[in-house]
Amino acid sequence: MLSTILIVILILLLIGALPAWPYSNGWGYYPGGGLGVILIIVIILALAGRI
Repeated sequence: MLSTILIVILILLLIGALPAWPYSNGWGYYPGGGLGVILIIVIILALAGRI
């Protein structure tokens, strides 16, 4: 249950971090890339049964 909630929250953060607005175009893909890596790690840990 906790891993499902964590994955949903990370996906929402990943969507929110995409540089779609004019003020965030200078950020590049760094925020989304970092959250994407965290999301992949959480998914791997959830599948391995560690969370």
